[in-house]
Amino acid sequence: MSTDEVLLSFFKSLADANRLKIIGLLAHRTHSVEELAEVLDLRASTVSHHLARLASAGLVSATVQGHYHVYALDTDALQARARALLTTRELRELAPRTDSVDPYERKVLATFLDAQGRLTAHPMKRKKFQVILHHALRTWFTDDGPWTEAEVNDRLKALTDDVASVRRGFIDHGLMSRDRAGSTYVRLDPADA
Repeated sequence: MSTDEVLLSFFKSLADANRLKIIGLLAHRTHSVEELAEVLDLRASTVSHHLARLASAGLVSATVQGHYHVYALDTDALQARARALLTTRELRELAPRTDSVDPYERKVLATFLDAQGRLTAHPMKRKKFQVILHHALRTWFTDDGPWTEAEVNDRLKALTDDVASVRRGFIDHGLMSRDRAGSTYVRLDPADA
C-alpha cells in the first residue's frame, strides 16, 4: 500500500463521529459490541461495521471472551501510525511531482538543465541559482543527513562538475550548515535560515 493509500485509510477510519466515540470509549477500557451499542444507542450491526473499519486500519483488536468479542484500542499502533503518517517528509511525498514545481521554477530548470538533468551553466542571478539549489536538495538530498563533504560532492556530481559552487551555494543561501571543521553538512529548516 502506498503512503497516500495508508493515510487515506487511516483518516477514513476516523472520519465518523461514532467511530471517534468508539475510539474514546476503548481508550478507557475494553468493550464488547453489545456494550458499545448500548452506550452509543446504536444497533450492534452498526457498531460491528464501525469496529471492522477501525480494525482494518489497525486501530483496534478483538479477543474472544466466552460468547463475546471484546475490542481494545491498540494505543501503540495508533501512536506509531500517527507519528509515521504525519511526518513532514511523508506528507511531502503525497504531492504529485509535476505540481510541486511552480512555472517560474520549471522555466529556470528547463533553461539551465540538459535532458540528463545536468547543469549546463550556473545562473548569474541569485533567484535563479536558488531554484537550482532547491532542485538539488529535492533531488539528491531526500534523506535526513548529516553528510560528509565527500558525500555531498558525490551526490552533486550528478548535477555538475563544479560541486564546490553548489556546495557553497547551499551554505550562502541558508539551505545547509556545516560544522566548524567543514566536514559535516546538515540541511536547515527554511524557518531556521
